[in-house]
Amino acid sequence: MQSLINMRSFVFLLSLFSSSFAFAHGYKLGDLNIHHPWTRATPVGAEVAGGYMEITNSGSVDDRLISVDVSGVHMAEVHEMATVDGIMKMRPLPSGLEIKAGETIALKPGSFHIMMMGLSKPLIDGETVSGILHFEKAGSINIEFKIEAMGSEPAGQHNHATVPSN
Repeated sequence: MQSLINMRSFVFLLSLFSSSFAFAHGYKLGDLNIHHPWTRATPVGAEVAGGYMEITNSGSVDDRLISVDVSGVHMAEVHEMATVDGIMKMRPLPSGLEIKAGETIALKPGSFHIMMMGLSKPLIDGETVSGILHFEKAGSINIEFKIEAMGSEPAGQHNHATVPSN
Protein backbone atom coordinates (compact mmCIF):
# COMPACT_ATOMS: atom_id res chain seq x y z
CA MET A 1 0.00 0.00 0.00
CA GLN A 2 2.80 2.41 0.96
CA SER A 3 4.57 1.80 -2.36
CA LEU A 4 1.33 2.57 -4.24
CA ILE A 5 0.99 5.91 -2.40
CA ASN A 6 4.65 6.72 -3.09
CA MET A 7 4.19 5.83 -6.77
CA ARG A 8 1.10 8.07 -7.04
CA SER A 9 2.98 10.94 -5.36
CA PHE A 10 5.89 10.43 -7.73
CA VAL A 11 3.64 10.41 -10.81
CA PHE A 12 1.81 13.55 -9.58
CA LEU A 13 5.08 15.43 -8.95
CA LEU A 14 6.47 14.27 -12.29
CA SER A 15 3.38 15.55 -14.10
CA LEU A 16 3.70 18.95 -12.41
CA PHE A 17 7.39 19.12 -13.25
CA SER A 18 6.97 18.07 -16.87
CA SER A 19 4.02 20.41 -17.48
CA SER A 20 6.20 23.41 -16.65
CA PHE A 21 8.53 22.34 -19.44
CA ALA A 22 5.62 22.15 -21.85
CA PHE A 23 4.86 25.83 -21.32
CA ALA A 24 8.28 27.39 -20.81
CA HIS A 25 10.85 27.48 -23.56
CA GLY A 26 14.05 29.37 -24.13
CA TYR A 27 16.87 30.20 -26.48
CA LYS A 28 20.54 31.08 -26.12
CA LEU A 29 22.51 33.42 -28.38
CA GLY A 30 26.03 34.03 -27.13
CA ASP A 31 25.69 35.60 -23.67
CA LEU A 32 21.96 36.27 -24.14
CA ASN A 33 19.29 33.96 -22.74
CA ILE A 34 15.78 34.47 -24.11
CA HIS A 35 13.14 32.97 -21.81
CA HIS A 36 9.64 32.00 -22.89
CA PRO A 37 8.69 34.26 -25.82
CA TRP A 38 4.89 34.43 -25.86
CA THR A 39 1.93 36.37 -27.16
CA ARG A 40 -1.80 36.27 -26.54
CA ALA A 41 -4.44 34.75 -28.76
CA THR A 42 -6.37 37.37 -30.75
CA PRO A 43 -9.97 37.55 -31.89
CA VAL A 44 -10.89 37.44 -35.59
CA GLY A 45 -10.27 40.87 -37.13
CA ALA A 46 -7.61 41.97 -34.62
CA GLU A 47 -4.78 43.82 -36.32
CA VAL A 48 -2.29 44.07 -33.44
CA ALA A 49 -0.74 41.86 -30.77
CA GLY A 50 2.05 42.15 -28.22
CA GLY A 51 5.08 39.90 -27.85
CA TYR A 52 6.68 39.24 -24.49
CA MET A 53 9.71 37.45 -23.02
CA GLU A 54 12.61 37.88 -20.65
CA ILE A 55 16.12 38.49 -21.94
CA THR A 56 19.12 37.97 -19.66
CA ASN A 57 22.56 39.23 -20.61
CA SER A 58 25.00 37.02 -18.68
CA GLY A 59 28.01 38.57 -20.41
CA SER A 60 30.27 41.51 -19.60
CA VAL A 61 29.21 43.67 -22.57
CA ASP A 62 25.92 45.54 -22.99
CA ASP A 63 23.80 44.58 -26.01
CA ARG A 64 20.65 45.95 -27.61
CA LEU A 65 17.54 44.37 -29.15
CA ILE A 66 17.39 46.51 -32.29
CA SER A 67 14.59 44.92 -34.33
CA VAL A 68 12.22 41.98 -34.61
CA ASP A 69 10.63 40.14 -37.53
CA VAL A 70 7.47 38.09 -36.98
CA SER A 71 5.90 35.82 -39.60
CA GLY A 72 2.39 36.75 -40.69
CA VAL A 73 2.82 40.30 -39.40
CA HIS A 74 3.23 43.40 -41.59
CA MET A 75 5.50 45.17 -39.09
CA ALA A 76 6.97 44.50 -35.63
CA GLU A 77 8.64 47.10 -33.43
CA VAL A 78 10.22 47.23 -29.99
CA HIS A 79 7.92 49.43 -27.85
CA GLU A 80 7.81 50.95 -24.40
CA MET A 81 4.67 51.65 -22.42
CA ALA A 82 5.05 54.19 -19.61
CA THR A 83 2.99 56.59 -17.55
CA VAL A 84 3.79 60.24 -18.36
CA ASP A 85 2.01 62.94 -16.37
CA GLY A 86 -0.57 60.40 -15.24
CA ILE A 87 -1.31 59.22 -18.79
CA MET A 88 -0.28 55.82 -20.13
CA LYS A 89 1.68 56.28 -23.37
CA MET A 90 3.17 53.80 -25.79
CA ARG A 91 6.07 54.62 -28.06
CA PRO A 92 8.46 52.77 -30.34
CA LEU A 93 12.11 52.60 -29.33
CA PRO A 94 13.84 53.48 -32.61
CA SER A 95 17.29 52.75 -31.21
CA GLY A 96 16.12 49.48 -29.65
CA LEU A 97 16.11 48.17 -26.10
CA GLU A 98 19.35 48.07 -24.15
CA ILE A 99 20.16 44.90 -22.23
CA LYS A 100 22.96 45.78 -19.83
CA ALA A 101 25.61 43.21 -18.98
CA GLY A 102 24.57 41.06 -16.04
CA GLU A 103 20.93 42.21 -16.13
CA THR A 104 17.54 40.90 -17.18
CA ILE A 105 14.93 42.85 -19.11
CA ALA A 106 11.31 41.73 -18.93
CA LEU A 107 9.16 42.46 -21.97
CA LYS A 108 5.68 42.19 -20.47
CA PRO A 109 2.21 43.69 -20.71
CA GLY A 110 2.20 47.35 -19.65
CA SER A 111 5.94 47.74 -20.12
CA PHE A 112 8.50 46.97 -22.81
CA HIS A 113 7.08 44.68 -25.51
CA ILE A 114 7.15 43.71 -29.18
CA MET A 115 4.32 45.49 -31.00
CA MET A 116 3.05 43.29 -33.83
CA MET A 117 1.03 45.32 -36.34
CA GLY A 118 -0.91 44.15 -39.37
CA LEU A 119 -1.71 40.57 -38.39
CA SER A 120 -2.52 38.48 -41.45
CA LYS A 121 -4.67 36.05 -39.40
CA PRO A 122 -5.82 35.54 -35.81
CA LEU A 123 -3.33 34.13 -33.31
CA ILE A 124 -4.74 30.85 -31.97
CA ASP A 125 -4.23 29.65 -28.37
CA GLY A 126 -1.83 26.70 -28.22
CA GLU A 127 -0.11 27.44 -31.54
CA THR A 128 3.16 29.27 -32.15
CA VAL A 129 4.29 32.09 -34.40
CA SER A 130 7.86 32.33 -35.73
CA GLY A 131 10.03 35.35 -35.16
CA ILE A 132 13.59 36.58 -35.47
CA LEU A 133 15.23 38.75 -32.82
CA HIS A 134 18.04 41.01 -34.06
CA PHE A 135 20.63 42.15 -31.52
CA GLU A 136 23.27 44.80 -32.09
CA LYS A 137 26.21 42.64 -30.96
CA ALA A 138 25.02 39.05 -30.51
CA GLY A 139 23.43 38.86 -33.97
CA SER A 140 20.09 37.25 -34.83
CA ILE A 141 18.19 34.24 -33.56
CA ASN A 142 15.05 32.41 -34.73
CA ILE A 143 12.44 31.98 -32.00
CA GLU A 144 8.86 30.77 -31.59
CA PHE A 145 6.32 32.86 -29.70
CA LYS A 146 3.97 30.51 -27.82
CA ILE A 147 0.39 31.73 -28.25
CA GLU A 148 -1.43 31.73 -24.90
CA ALA A 149 -5.08 32.32 -24.05
CA MET A 150 -6.50 35.86 -24.27
CA GLY A 151 -5.96 37.75 -21.04
CA SER A 152 -3.39 35.28 -19.73
CA GLU A 153 -0.13 35.84 -17.92
CA PRO A 154 2.40 33.10 -18.62
CA ALA A 155 3.33 30.67 -15.89
CA GLY A 156 6.69 31.58 -14.41
CA GLN A 157 6.75 35.15 -15.74
CA HIS A 158 9.06 36.96 -13.36
CA ASN A 159 8.62 40.57 -12.30
CA HIS A 160 12.16 41.88 -12.21
CA ALA A 161 12.38 44.20 -15.17
CA THR A 162 15.32 46.52 -15.33
CA VAL A 163 14.81 49.98 -16.70
CA PRO A 164 17.51 50.63 -19.30
CA SER A 165 19.15 53.98 -19.72
CA ASN A 166 18.92 55.47 -23.20
